[in-house]
Amino acid sequence: MEIKNFTTDIDKFLDGLEKGVRSRVLQVFDMLELCGNEIGMPYSKSLGSGLFELRISGKIHIRIIYCFYQNNVILLHAFIKKADKIPKKELYLAKRRHKSIL
Repeated sequence: MEIKNFTTDIDKFLDGLEKGVRSRVLQVFDMLELCGNEIGMPYSKSLGSGLFELRISGKIHIRIIYCFYQNNVILLHAFIKKADKIPKKELYLAKRRHKSIL
C-alpha cells in the first residue's frame, strides 16, 4: 500500500512542522503503510463515509484526513487540531476532495 497526497498543500503543511513533530508523523505514515486499514486507535479513527483521521499527538495535535482508493492511501487534508472536535471547515474540505476522487 502506497501513501499519496491529494494536493501539494499536504507537503507544504508537513514541511512547516518542527523536525521532531514531522519525524513522528512519518513514523505513523510507516505504520499506516504496513497496517493499512488495520491500524486502528490510537493512531487512526474512522470518520464514516470512507474517511479516516490519522491522529498524531504530542506538543501539538496533528490530524490528517485520508481515504483508501485503488489500494492506496490518499491524504486529503492535514491540519493542527486545536479543539475537541474537528472544525467543520476542515472536514468539509476533506469530504469535497474525497468526493472528487470517487
